[in-house]
Amino acid sequence: MVRDKTIVLGVTGSIAVYKAVDLASKLTQDGARVIVVMTESAQEFVRPLSFQRVTDQPVVTGMFGPQSEHGSWHISLAEKADLVVIAPATANVIAKLAAGLADDVLTCTVLATRAPVLIAPAMHTNMYENHITQDNIVRLKDRDVEFVGPAIGRLASGDWGPGRFADVDEIRGAVHQIMGRGGDLAGRKLVVSAGGTQEPLDPVRHITNRSSGRMGYAIAEAARDRGAEVVLVSAPTALVPPVGVSVVNVQTAIQMRDAVVESASNADALIMAGAPADYRPRFASTGKMKKGLDTVRLELEENPDILTEVKGKCVRVGFAAESENLVRNAKAKLQTKDLDLIIANDITAPDSGFDSETNRVVIIDSSGAVKKLPLLTKPDVADRILDRVVALLPKTKARKSKSNKKASR
Repeated sequence: MVRDKTIVLGVTGSIAVYKAVDLASKLTQDGARVIVVMTESAQEFVRPLSFQRVTDQPVVTGMFGPQSEHGSWHISLAEKADLVVIAPATANVIAKLAAGLADDVLTCTVLATRAPVLIAPAMHTNMYENHITQDNIVRLKDRDVEFVGPAIGRLASGDWGPGRFADVDEIRGAVHQIMGRGGDLAGRKLVVSAGGTQEPLDPVRHITNRSSGRMGYAIAEAARDRGAEVVLVSAPTALVPPVGVSVVNVQTAIQMRDAVVESASNADALIMAGAPADYRPRFASTGKMKKGLDTVRLELEENPDILTEVKGKCVRVGFAAESENLVRNAKAKLQTKDLDLIIANDITAPDSGFDSETNRVVIIDSSGAVKKLPLLTKPDVADRILDRVVALLPKTKARKSKSNKKASR
């Protein structure tokens, strides 16, 4: 939802300014037009040219300029902005905004805009925890300014505590969440499963599969970006939890079933991108099994079929990872699980499958119609799937979604 939108990125005088270059670059790669506004102190850390190179846009360093449409940048930017982000934001700029003080191009732009404002603080722990700073943050939140971070960690001073600039991808996720609130899934609740479950053999060993969780996480993020309230039921993965998504962590297939059944009870759609293990050990050892036996006999029992236990009239989407007879096997699964859509992929195909950044899938609907997609990134596949989900949702008025609330209070 950030594509072709104008994001004004305010950068203030913090050692974390160099990270804002990465943020500007990633938002530009997402398709946004990013116009950077730098305070005088920010320019002591990073030159404006760094931001100009990654955004291909002029960098604003003063109130007036020949390229501003109104003769002054703050009015021009305030009217163009779809979102104003201040990252990093020092205690000084937070205090000025809380007091309604506008004495430079950045604070003037914030006071003049009607666009949402997102602030990512970065300062020493003592400054952040000072009651004056905390009061200022509360005042800004009461005025609908939104915050992301700060993180807890090592500071530039060498101290440890809250005040560290939030991870760039966390800020980026908050931007996408805010910009997606008016999307075609606004007011809808989606439940997405992801990752391969782990069925314990003993306290240190388990049975699992090669699912990375990438597809499920991509769907969760794409749904968030379109305004949905998203619950992500995740088996163990190496992925970072998406910002603005409610994550329920599980380990086993039975835990995944319980979490999905509970979360989907009032959902508009359920997308089972997860890979629950088909079988689990009938008996798991309470202690670590020692090496030395000539043979070990492992008895397995079947795990429950999660989709068959989900009640309610939500749109139901399943996945089929196949090594042969892709369409035929997927159609059979579509019928037996009573699905609205099934997404099938050939795990033997190059550049497609568990560990890949890309996927080549076939979408089959309840009528049996088959749509083959070309090789796409997993986020692009996620959007194609959600396009189909949106078309299947009833046209009744969506309920008020939690995702329409503030990103961080």
